[in-house]
Amino acid sequence: MKFISWNVNGLRAIMGKGFADIFKALDADFFCLQETKLQAGQIDLHFDGYESYFDYAQRKGYSGTATFTRHTPVADRRGMGVDCHDTEGRIVTLDMGDFYLVNVYTPNSQNELARIDYRMEWEESFADYVEGLDKDKPVVICGDMNVAHEEIDLANPKTNRNNAGFTDRERDAFSRLLARGFVDTFRHLHPDTAKAYSWWSYRANARARNVGWRIDYFLVSQRLADKLIAAEILPEITGSDHCPVLMEIDL
Repeated sequence: MKFISWNVNGLRAIMGKGFADIFKALDADFFCLQETKLQAGQIDLHFDGYESYFDYAQRKGYSGTATFTRHTPVADRRGMGVDCHDTEGRIVTLDMGDFYLVNVYTPNSQNELARIDYRMEWEESFADYVEGLDKDKPVVICGDMNVAHEEIDLANPKTNRNNAGFTDRERDAFSRLLARGFVDTFRHLHPDTAKAYSWWSYRANARARNVGWRIDYFLVSQRLADKLIAAEILPEITGSDHCPVLMEIDL
């Protein structure tokens, strides 16, 4: 099965940048989007052979996730069942029968770490949520997780230390999530690959110079690791400040 995850930074905006053609060319079984910035009814988007599942933020033009699937799920769910975390449209979970697919857009800690305390509460709740799913059946987690886990995962680790997305608290939370039974698929297959990034600032020509961060992930339950076929980053695909990430796995 082929999975794609992409923070599109506005689904309506990226539709004018060839998104439909990219979607069709990537030809995935599951296509997961983050930061759709939509409310219900604001877009009429359908792809032949796919079902779609959206989670909308209460705040207009903010956050949002969407999952397109060729395979009808047994059940679908929005949020993680924690009221204080479930108003921003950040999680779509599909029960695919043999596994769960969790599409997530993790909150950003924001400038001057204004939201990092909330982010840490989110991290603990999310880890509890996916660990609970994993006790039932294997889990695939994908999305913009807003953290560069290790120094290899961003171009300038020293100057970004303690900036949002590269604080010790965020990185430690990601480590704790993995320790609950999950594998970072890209690092599992490419442990030493450097300069592999999925997000670039719009400033200072960062993308052209490849001054970026790897903050978009596919994680899988440890018992799925031996079924991995590929985990790749697709920087040649433009239209957003993020690029898509890909995973292929034998499920």
